[in-house]
Amino acid sequence: MDKLVIEGGKPLSGTIVIQGAKNAALPILAASLLAEGTITIDSVPHLLDIDVMLNILRELGCRAEHTGDTVVLDTTSAHTSHVPETLMKQMRSSIFLMGPLLSRFGEAEVYLPGGCAIGERKIDLHLQGLQALGAEIEEIGNRIICRAEKLQGADIHLTFPSVGATENIMMAAVLAEGRTTLSNAAREPEIQDLQRFLNAMGAKIMGAGTDTITIEGVKQLTPCRYKVIPDRIVAGTIMVAAAATRGGVTLQQTHPAHLSSLIHVLRRAGVQIVVDGDIIKVGSVARPKAVERIVTSPYPAFPTDLQSQVMVLLTLADGVSIMKETIFEGRLKHVDELSRMGADIRVDLNAAFIKGVPRLYGATVEATDLRAGAALVIAGLAAQGRTVVEQVHHIDRGYDKIESMLSRLGANISRYSPVPNN
Repeated sequence: MDKLVIEGGKPLSGTIVIQGAKNAALPILAASLLAEGTITIDSVPHLLDIDVMLNILRELGCRAEHTGDTVVLDTTSAHTSHVPETLMKQMRSSIFLMGPLLSRFGEAEVYLPGGCAIGERKIDLHLQGLQALGAEIEEIGNRIICRAEKLQGADIHLTFPSVGATENIMMAAVLAEGRTTLSNAAREPEIQDLQRFLNAMGAKIMGAGTDTITIEGVKQLTPCRYKVIPDRIVAGTIMVAAAATRGGVTLQQTHPAHLSSLIHVLRRAGVQIVVDGDIIKVGSVARPKAVERIVTSPYPAFPTDLQSQVMVLLTLADGVSIMKETIFEGRLKHVDELSRMGADIRVDLNAAFIKGVPRLYGATVEATDLRAGAALVIAGLAAQGRTVVEQVHHIDRGYDKIESMLSRLGANISRYSPVPNN
């Protein structure tokens, strides 16, 4: 397994262009199945999750090329609704294919998906939404078969504003007969991006970004060219890294409104942030201040995907901070690894009490999931001495060559790959 080796203590400095959003690109790639023809999607990062999704689409019969940051998909030859179990196990977001496959083929055969081990992530809301649209669901072991001769618009209420369920229902309903109204929908920017993509292909969807989405079914969709929004979690990770290393970084091609909750928290911690259009400037020269209470919650509240990164900053703050995780019960595994680096963190159920320490120290640590891995990289950048981050494949799921990105900002970070035995 690859590892990252970081020599800490160097402030980040420079300018960086933010990659396209993984969590927007994945459902958009899945939704491409809804239109027959050639679809071009720009600003798609090179990530393990993207590779898995493209491999799934190839298995379904599509032609897919990823050159630079552009994906060209020819969906004309898609011929099967069965997603191989081996590929589904590699990525949680493969579940997004249920809605598009059901719409296109009248059937979808999938398996329980894989992904980061950050807690229970049920797909019951996905299945309930598809059933409301007229699908029959059969579960055989870990295999799920959805069938529908015709999908019919319906009024659907989610008991929790699940991002994945919202997107799956949107994709299934877009070719259904009649109107679908989805209430208590998730409001994330990635859902708004999916709406824009589907509408660019001829869909009639309104309300993404609010808690009620209305979909008027259409007869067919046509291919288009589309550019994915910037990745707000990658941008947030860089912002926190700049603050933790007491550096100064300029981020270009961002959507600052998508980062408003993080900007608010960082300013409370004493970090200097200037927003100018799609440019964000982050600077910090002093020890950060403790932030009394941060609670993760669905957008537009503070995102769970930035919880672990901000926790690193708070380990270096003056005072005691409290971080409460309400989305995933298994998302505090990075605390043990940070403690190995000298952090003073006490966990009580889903709350972390973080007492700032003068400094962190380099250590060998293990990325337990995608965002925990990013947090450990930040800790290594800010720490005194050498840090080795193992299990880097988790990080590669969401960050396009993180070592290259940070090296351009002055970080001393290298990737080491094991030499295969002959």
